[in-house]
Amino acid sequence: MKNIASLLGNKTKFLILGCGFSGSFFADTIRKFGCTALTSSRSENNDPNSFVFNSATNVIPDEKIFDGVTHILSCIPPDQNGKDPVLGSLQSKLQSLSLEWVGYLSTTGVYGNTAGDWVSEIDQPNPSQKRSLNRLNCEKEWIESGLPVQIFRLPGIYGPGRSTFEAIRNQKIRIISKKDQVFSRIHVADITNAIIYILQNKDSLKFHQIINIADDEPCSQIEVIQFCYDLLGLKMPKPILFKEAKKQLSPIAQSFWMENRRVSNKLLCETIGYKLIYKNYKLGLKNCFFNS
Repeated sequence: MKNIASLLGNKTKFLILGCGFSGSFFADTIRKFGCTALTSSRSENNDPNSFVFNSATNVIPDEKIFDGVTHILSCIPPDQNGKDPVLGSLQSKLQSLSLEWVGYLSTTGVYGNTAGDWVSEIDQPNPSQKRSLNRLNCEKEWIESGLPVQIFRLPGIYGPGRSTFEAIRNQKIRIISKKDQVFSRIHVADITNAIIYILQNKDSLKFHQIINIADDEPCSQIEVIQFCYDLLGLKMPKPILFKEAKKQLSPIAQSFWMENRRVSNKLLCETIGYKLIYKNYKLGLKNCFFNS
């Protein structure tokens, strides 16, 4: 990959709001290419690149944090009222900056249940879960903010240190069988690299405000779990039927099984031209296996 800082300008400065799994991976990657990346935390820590932002306690970043900021990536979920906490606390500040780009990480849950059919960005969102409705509301807040925002809708995210392998090793795996149920997923490296590709090429690409980032092969959870057991050289226990397992699942765990859709990446991979690093779960999980 070319030097991002030189492509975007050496004065490129990112603020990453909400530095969880995806935000941390993004920050670590762009720093390697010479960009400045400051990351938010809800409390003080020893990381010199970290600043405190906690909308729940009304702790907002110092003014100096915003000096020279050109790019924002928000990974913070909706607050308990279903509103976007970043815009609730910082909208006027962000609007006062000379921002070149704002990214918001959303969820493919906004599409709702399609009984296994494919969904793309042209499909009307139809969220059936409260958390997905809240996400859709936050998307609308960002779009209506007037900021130069791109929204990335993500399915199940995995990567080294956060994959089915950890669930197996920690004996927290649930092997559930549900007929015709599929899930879409994406490796964390492809989230970061797809966004970087778009930023590198934004002058030559048509601007798309909403983009799905998903791999090529939605599939059942059983296939993924079986593949992990095979790589570990272990025998997979017998699956439990969903109607039996349902009794032991938390309401949030149940809700994931109530939606069934295949997420299309054609806009990202065919129209925009991004080439996936991990086209399917087998390639992605091999990366996790050798790096966890």
